[in-house]
Amino acid sequence: FQGHLCDESTGSESMADSVPKKRTFRKFQYRGIELEALLDLPKTDLITHFPARIRRRLGRTHARGYSTLIKKLNKAKKEAPMHEKPDVVKTHLRNLVIRPDMIGSVVGVYNGKSFVSVEIKAEMIGTYLAEYSMTYKPIKHGRPGIGATASSKFVPLK
Repeated sequence: FQGHLCDESTGSESMADSVPKKRTFRKFQYRGIELEALLDLPKTDLITHFPARIRRRLGRTHARGYSTLIKKLNKAKKEAPMHEKPDVVKTHLRNLVIRPDMIGSVVGVYNGKSFVSVEIKAEMIGTYLAEYSMTYKPIKHGRPGIGATASSKFVPLK
């Protein structure tokens, strides 16, 4: 045991002398392509990296509303001060596919009742805006109410 303790003490001295390692963060990749490269890709090459359903959708012409929303998002990003979030751009276009140029924007997605603010991050590329704005409130099951079953008629009202 003594030899083991001596090895441990010499090991800790050498660790104290060494410089602590810097944390390395994993770079985001979408299907093997880094974010900077995705931003530089032309639209036709970008479409080839999306799944089939989204390729089919983006291959067809966009309606005017989609391009208008993209322009508003870019304008809001340009007008925002450095290191601050841009203004919320409200939309009803829940079926818009998130593209790399939209990263950093804040979109108010309509869920049928209100606008839910969604900050677009790199991990959201290739998904729809609707996936981040639920249209229903998940139910919480409690006790059955009056009229739920035949036996509930006989519940005393005390």
